[in-house]
Amino acid sequence: VQLVESGGGLVQSGGSLTLACAASGRTGSSYALGWFRQAPGKEREFVAAISMGNFMRSDKTIYTDSVKGRFTIARDNAKNTMSLQMNSLKPEDTARYYCAHRSSSMYLSQDPQLYNYWGQGTQVTVSS
Repeated sequence: VQLVESGGGLVQSGGSLTLACAASGRTGSSYALGWFRQAPGKEREFVAAISMGNFMRSDKTIYTDSVKGRFTIARDNAKNTMSLQMNSLKPEDTARYYCAHRSSSMYLSQDPQLYNYWGQGTQVTVSS
């Protein structure tokens, strides 16, 4: 599985950015994609995740509390892509954002150890 993130950049506090993740290779017919982020000197933390696959009639999503109401994760099963719309960005959202793949979509997880494949990440910087 290969994951490629895009869409990061520099934005002022209160601004918006949309990240994208394109998955390719043996992703599986039903899987999950998640967003994690890591700021300098901090551990990698979960942001959001979504179920993927044409067998899923409706998408399941989970978010970490700090982004609820501001970030929206969405999927395009036909293109094997997902996006993260980030609104009302804060300086504390500054981090490198990573896309991750988990082979199971039955239970969405916030545990990075349960994700098997990772992208290279894209930097998001929010200035105050």
